[in-house]
Amino acid sequence: MRPGREYPPPAREARGVVDEDGGGPASRRNAPYSLGDTVVYPHHGAGRIVGKETELRFGEEREYLTIQIRHSHMTVRLPTEAADRAGLRAVMDEAMIEEVIGVLRGERTQPQMSTSWSRRLRQNHAKIKTGDAVELAEVIRNLSIRGRKGRMSLQDTRMLAEAKKILASELMYARDMDDQDAGVFLDDLLQEIGSMDREP
Repeated sequence: MRPGREYPPPAREARGVVDEDGGGPASRRNAPYSLGDTVVYPHHGAGRIVGKETELRFGEEREYLTIQIRHSHMTVRLPTEAADRAGLRAVMDEAMIEEVIGVLRGERTQPQMSTSWSRRLRQNHAKIKTGDAVELAEVIRNLSIRGRKGRMSLQDTRMLAEAKKILASELMYARDMDDQDAGVFLDDLLQEIGSMDREP
């Protein structure tokens, strides 16, 4: 895994509610969160902070962030103090988008993926869990190449769909797209690696 990547400060601007206490990779930023911030929560995707409330729990006051995850119609709540530990970060800026595009186009060296589906699943799951946009793009690129060679397990197919959904949710905010346009944008980029003959 790569060291923590520097992400920009957040941009200002449901069906289910998930109440979480955090826990996860270190955050790429350590700054106050405000209503309207667009953020990425690893494994859930990108969303907007729509609430900050202080609640009394176990005799102590704790501030909670409420994040609306647009693409999945989910609302996530977590303590502000746990946001960094949970890996909450700002949506990527244009420079990071260009790096992600380069990865999806196969402009970077292709890492070798395990031939064991169970080990490959663990490796890709760990990459997605970091919440890092470039790690996520690598999972999408590598599994897409594997799919074109007809070597996808059912677990690979599900992992690819999950990774694309999460990255597309961030592009929706970073490039002001709707979910359909973000998905088409990713698919068009992945078409450019269709002729690659190096196997990850």
